[in-house]
Amino acid sequence: MRVQVNAFRRTLRARALRSHGVPQVGTASQQGSRRHLTRMGCDGKFFVGGNWKSNGTKSSVTKLVEELNAGSVPSNTEVVCAPTFVHLPYVSETLDAGKFQVSAQNCWVEGYGAYTGEITAEALGDMSVNWVILGHSERRALNGETNEFVADKCKKALDTGLSVIACIGETLEQRESGKMFEVLDAQLAAIAGKIDDWSSVVVAYEPVWAIGTGVVATPDQAQEVHAYLRKWFADNVSPSVSKSLRVIYGGSVNAENCSDLATKEDVDGFLVGGASLKGPDFLVIANAFEMARA
Repeated sequence: MRVQVNAFRRTLRARALRSHGVPQVGTASQQGSRRHLTRMGCDGKFFVGGNWKSNGTKSSVTKLVEELNAGSVPSNTEVVCAPTFVHLPYVSETLDAGKFQVSAQNCWVEGYGAYTGEITAEALGDMSVNWVILGHSERRALNGETNEFVADKCKKALDTGLSVIACIGETLEQRESGKMFEVLDAQLAAIAGKIDDWSSVVVAYEPVWAIGTGVVATPDQAQEVHAYLRKWFADNVSPSVSKSLRVIYGGSVNAENCSDLATKEDVDGFLVGGASLKGPDFLVIANAFEMARA
């Protein structure tokens, strides 16, 4: 019975993809070499972000920075690490700037003022932090951040001069009910309604059902959704933005599955959670695209 249910779900997903004009993914033999021919779905460098979330002590962060600094990162990959706010100054000062950039995990929607506990985009810029993660599913779920609020924060950060990793994604219930594309459309439309210049934006597709669960979308599942998102930008923003915007995948990416995911044409990188806290593993992920091309 479970096999029949899973097959039925796959059929529904395939029909939904076709109805949205997304080309279907072929067999591994048909698709395996495409990435080597086209390099990636967009024109920019492969992008790997590490979201440390609310993790880290003085000793563990020091060890992690030492491990990362001792490793190598290929020139065709941009790597960004996002520690907690309290560790941000130390990481900014000690992480090898020749290999890594530093990101905040959030910022406030307004500028300087009486906003107790919030960190402004202006304050991050003043500390030479160039990136910020916004709209992560944990903030949407735990802090009640709406699509419109996330869009306002994206606009504020970009207007202040920060680059943004804008997160979108659906829950398992939304996916299985056939509402996945409606959810993604609404999340993207809110952001697109606020900003015009996408040159400093990376979009992170993070299926909520795969974040921190150990369950990862198959490479073909990731490619299907990323192809849909690229078409969405071509249809709703512009073909040039669709070609230049990096759409990265997040959801239990690790050192074992990153190489297979990196071969997919429209997967332009990763946003990594737990594995980013393990220096050797994160370095493997940072080198995944280079290894996939070998």
